Parts: sequence; structure tokens; C-alpha cells
Amino acid sequence: MDYSAALAGEFHLRPQQVQAAVELLDAGNTIPFIARYRKEATGSLDDQVLREMADRLEYLRNLEKRRGEIEKSLEEQGVLTEELRAQLAAARTQSELEDLYRPFRPKRRTRAMIARERGLEPLALWLMMQKPGDPEREAAKYIDESKEVPDAQAALAGARDILAESVSDDAALRGELRALMMREGTLRSEAAVEEDSVYSMYYGFSEPVRTIASHRILAVNRGEREGFLKAALEIPEEKALQLVRGAYVRGSSPASAQVEEACGDAWSRLIFPSLEREIRGSLTDRANVSAIRVFSENLHQLLMQPPIKGKVTLGVDPGFRTGCKLAVIDENGRVLDTGVGFFTLPGNERGRAAAAQLIKGMVRKYGVTAVAIGNGTASRESEQFIASLLPELPGVSYMIVSEAGASVYSASKLAAQEFPDFDVTQRSAVSIARRMQDPLAELVKIDPKAIGVGQYQHDLKQNELTAALDGVVEQCVNQVGVELSTASAELLSHVAGIGPALARNIVAYREENGLPTRAALKKVPKLGPRAFEQCAGFLRVADSRNPLDATGVHPESYDAAKSLLERLGYSLKDLGRGGLPDIGRKAGAYGEERLAREIGVGLPTLNDMLSELQKPGRDPRDELPKPVLRTDVLDIADLKPGMELTGTVRNVIDFGAFVDIGVHQDGLVHISRMSERFIRHPGEVVKVGDVVRVWVVSVDEKKKRIALTMVREKQEAADNRGGGRKQ
Repeated sequence: MDYSAALAGEFHLRPQQVQAAVELLDAGNTIPFIARYRKEATGSLDDQVLREMADRLEYLRNLEKRRGEIEKSLEEQGVLTEELRAQLAAARTQSELEDLYRPFRPKRRTRAMIARERGLEPLALWLMMQKPGDPEREAAKYIDESKEVPDAQAALAGARDILAESVSDDAALRGELRALMMREGTLRSEAAVEEDSVYSMYYGFSEPVRTIASHRILAVNRGEREGFLKAALEIPEEKALQLVRGAYVRGSSPASAQVEEACGDAWSRLIFPSLEREIRGSLTDRANVSAIRVFSENLHQLLMQPPIKGKVTLGVDPGFRTGCKLAVIDENGRVLDTGVGFFTLPGNERGRAAAAQLIKGMVRKYGVTAVAIGNGTASRESEQFIASLLPELPGVSYMIVSEAGASVYSASKLAAQEFPDFDVTQRSAVSIARRMQDPLAELVKIDPKAIGVGQYQHDLKQNELTAALDGVVEQCVNQVGVELSTASAELLSHVAGIGPALARNIVAYREENGLPTRAALKKVPKLGPRAFEQCAGFLRVADSRNPLDATGVHPESYDAAKSLLERLGYSLKDLGRGGLPDIGRKAGAYGEERLAREIGVGLPTLNDMLSELQKPGRDPRDELPKPVLRTDVLDIADLKPGMELTGTVRNVIDFGAFVDIGVHQDGLVHISRMSERFIRHPGEVVKVGDVVRVWVVSVDEKKKRIALTMVREKQEAADNRGGGRKQ
């Protein structure tokens, strides 16, 4: 199979692009390296397209492998005809292949097999010809004195079993029925218990298969698995039967009536249950892909949230009985002090006064300008207390930080190695503070699945979810770049070409010998030329004697970069003084095509070089809106319909987005309230970490539900009607 041609057609790309990408992938190059440093070969394909292409390439290769296995099995059985070989070669999906193989696949002992063993296949063939004649008289010839076929009715029943299995194994018919079920089928669910539950909205639920949303598929699956729901696929029964009968029933003879009965049995007993399982499985696969995509997009946005640099930060891990753990870290994440404050329990005025003194002392002693408060238990009370202190602490603001996965990190072996003298909650306070300073560097220490940026994560295919999320982490780390002199082993392990073992080797070598330049990486044990090629461009050395080490220019292009600088009237010393803001203008005046030709690189590489030399070590996150830092606090009771607020998107799901508006409970912006134009998914409008302007639609204090809108006109219309739309 010509994989490059197939992929080029599917992805609407030039065959040369795809061929180059496939060759680079097969040669063991990493996706970040190909996307960043092999743009001339691939036509500047980005990480996402390359990952999708790699996944599809694996599917096609597995399909081809399965095709070969089936052909071999059919050859061994002596049933592989040229017609069947051609049909197998034309199959483009796993389902098509398996439908063709179905009649020949080894089966468990079936009713049809038993009937054949009893010698009833000739009778089945006679019935299938549907000639005039009496089926009972013909069946009487097969009565067996051993009582296995005691009478004509038993013979006819066995023959119909053979016919039913043959009908069920008809690949073309199954394809038509599958298409009908996908086109006109409906997924229905009803209550399996007589009690209220979180699945109540799916009691008496139905939605067409072709349009059902992914999150509802997963919800029905979970409700069924937990015993609250009974779910089934329904289709126009008569249409399906007409298809089956139309394929096999000829005329109106008594034999035709037997074939018609066998067709009905084939549909109800064999075809429908099989296709129902298959379609429920395909729906789940579709939902799995959609949910993983949402997880991936949310994780990408979370990891790429702008860091809050240059602030000494106080991390607060809220708690009640055991108090709130406090940790002060400097601008680089180094722990300066820790403590415990008892200020969340009501009536504990002595504890609150002592905590106030402790916190104000920490702020003044270390120059704290930002407070990061975890959003877990007692977060609301902690926020109120911290906010009450801020009037006495000018220049200090706070932010609520998601604790998702913090407990996983705090109890991990890694955290114990990093802070052996701290207890779990102290480690968590440090992690919360660091999450605000640099989300990416801290969150890479946690299993991406534990970060909680999606729905139904435990219902998804874990291998696929893990692979997708690991790919996102890798993409983000390499997009931002890593400072070689300070990066943790966990952060380094996600750099292209570096795994956990090599990352530990780098850190160990750095602690003993230092890594003053990129070239020094070559001395790290087990870091060979190939690993250096893949990783070097993504590692930065800010204080290197070679200023190019602080940029995204790959060492393989250093000679070209020096030649570029010389032609435009610069030197490496000029670059070392903090960037060359006019280099783009000078390159344009010189002529970019001429410049690229003279220094021996393609235009994409030249443009990347110019961007890096203009602003060495730039962080793409700096261009995004900064997180909202607050100095006051709202209570849910303070919210009124129509109130305008600024919030941060915390999670994006299929039906909307949850927004932190400075109240302990995030508000929901339903998809219908996100834009004046029609949108298919909230991700078209917002991403995790976006700072958005919203208006309150309604507040349910008892259920702690806040409905928000991002479209002012919709709120005015709701006010005119006397209330917002029910969620």
C-alpha cells in the first residue's frame, strides 16, 4: 500500500510533504524536532498535523497487517478466490475487512454448525433455490432414526439455521444495514432503578445516532455500567427486514416462506445484536476521540498559561482542622519559609490573630507581592481571610489556583526527594505557589490525567488518553523551551529526544560538572549524537559564552546564523547584548530569498532564525493575556443577574465552559450563551486560561449553581423576559 499517497489524499497535502514526513518519522525523529527544524522537507507541517498523520499511518499499517493475516488464513483454508482477494484489497476499514472474513472466521459451535453436522446443508441449499415444491416433503428425506432430526419440522428448523447464518455473514448486506442503523438509528435509555440519581436526565432519553453528542454517549455508558440506566439502539425494524428479505427472498413459493423466516431470524438473532454492539462501540470510540481532543486542548491551554514572573509568592494550601499550610518561595521557586495558619475555623479569634501576624510578617520580611490560594477544601474561607489582610499590605494581590493533581504530586516519590523534610501539605503549598509562577514547569511533575481538565476521564481508553496527553506536554515543553542550567529532571524528560533516564543523567552531570554551553551536553553519559540532534534546539543556556545557545537556533545552523549576522552588519557580541530588534527590517532590505540562498538555508528556517535573533529566548506564553490577580472577594450572595464580571476559564467541556469569577463556585457559560454566531463546540470561542468578560444570568445559592453569559444582548433579553433560560 502506498501510505504516502493515501495520507496525502486524506490530509489534502502534497505527496512530497507526506513522503518526507513519513521518512523522517520512520528514521526515529521526534515530532517536535520535525515540526521545528525540518520545515523545508515537510512544507512547515505543525506538531498537530504530524501527530494526526503519525496516528493515521499507524492505523493504515495495522490495517495492512490485518489484511495480510486474513489473506494467509483464507489461503490456509483453501478458500481465497481472486474475487475475494480483490475485495480484501479494496477494503478501506477494519469493519469492511472483518465483514469479508466473517464467513470463514473460526466460530464457536453454532446452531448452523450443528445442523451441518446433521447433514442438513443440502436441504438449506434446496430451500435457497426457492423452487416450487413442498418443503416438508423434501425435509422428510432428512429424518434421522437416531432422533437428532426426529421429524420434518426439525429438519426445516436446522436448514433455516444454516440459511440464517449465511445471511448474517453476507458482507454487502451487513454494510447496508450498518449504514441504515447509523443513518436512522436512535440511542434510547431509561431508568433501571426506581430512584433519583445523577442520571435522571437520561431516564426516558433518546437521540439520533448520527447527531448524539459525545458527552451524552459517555454519560449513558456510565449510567448503564453503574446500573442506573438501561440503554439500547432502536432502528426502523421494517426497513431493516425489507433490506434483508429483499436480498434473499425470491417469489412466493413455500420454500420462499422458509427463506423469509430464516431472514427474520438472521436479523433478530444474529445481525442486529452484532451490529448493535458494533455501533455502540463505534459511538463510544467517537466519544472517546472527542473527549480526548477536549482534554488535550484544555491541557495545552492550561500548560501554556502565562507565568507570573518576578514575584515572591506565598502559597496557601487551605485546610480546616489541621490549619492552612503556608510556603514562601522566591522569584525562581526556591523555598524561603514555611508555616501554618489557623484562620478558617469560625470562632477561633486567637488563631486568626496569630495567623494574621504570621502572614503579614512573611509578606514584609520576604517582599511577597502575590498570594496563590489552592481551590480545595476551605479555599473560600482562606480567600476571605487573605483578602481581609490586603488593605494592610499594599502592592499584594492574590489568585485562586487549581489544586488538581497537587495531592498526587505531594505524595509522590518525586516530591519526597525534592522536599524530604516537608510533610505532604507543606509540599502542596509549595506546588500551589509554583503553579502560579510557572504552570508548565510545575504541572509536568504530575500525571496529565490527574490535572482534571475534561470529563469522563476514567471512562476513556487509558492508553490513548495517556499517549495524547503526553504528546501535549511534549509539544508545550518544546514550544516554550527549557533552561538547561536550572530545569528539573521532570521538565527535561519531556524535551524531544530525552526520556526520564537521560534527563536524570543530565541533572547528575550538571550538578557535578555544570553545563555552561549546549555543546557540553555531548559529554553527558549516554547522550549520543542522535539525542543531541533532537534535543539541543529546545534547550537554552542563558549565560553561555555563545549567545546562540540562548536562542531557538539549532546548533546545526550556527554557521548559517553567523553568516546571516555578518551579512546584515552584526556580530555575536551584538546578539549577546539582548537581541537585535532591527534585524527583520535589515533582512527585508537585503532580500530574504537572496539571504536564504547565500547562507544555505530555506526560507522557513531563515524566518525562524530572524525571529529568534530579534528576541533571543522569547517565551510564547508572554504574548498571552495575563491571569487575573484579585485584591477583593465576592460571595455567591453578592451576585445579581446582570452583574458584569471578569473571570478566568477553568475548564472547557462539550456543552460550555466553567469560569472562575472570584467566587468559590465557578460559573457555567452554556454553549448557547457564548457567541452571537452559531458554534459547534465551546472550543471555537474560549480556551482554558482565557480571561473573559461575563454577565450573571442566574444564581441558585442552594444548589451552588451560577449561570453566566458572554453575550450582553442575551442577558438583556433574559432580563426582559424576567429571568435566564434554564440550564
